[in-house]
Amino acid sequence: MKVNIEIDCTPEEARTFMGLPDVSQANDVYVETITKAMQGVSNPAQLQEFASALAPMGQMGLKMFQNFVEGGMRPSGNPSAGRDSGEG
Repeated sequence: MKVNIEIDCTPEEARTFMGLPDVSQANDVYVETITKAMQGVSNPAQLQEFASALAPMGQMGLKMFQNFVEGGMRPSGNPSAGRDSGEG
């Protein structure tokens, strides 16, 4: 037997119902801190050093952040630059 339940509520209502804490203020501070720290960063080595100090998910988070940064530093005209071009 399969039962589907659809609940129409806002994310705030769902968070409250499930008893989860409101971390929006902490998230805002975290994002603001990262944004300020990223200003003036001019090379990948600085980004990696910064990311390793703040990586919330340890090594896995650092690797995801590194991939994100490397993807953003490619020339905008060729998003696949630097990747393997082999098929398969």
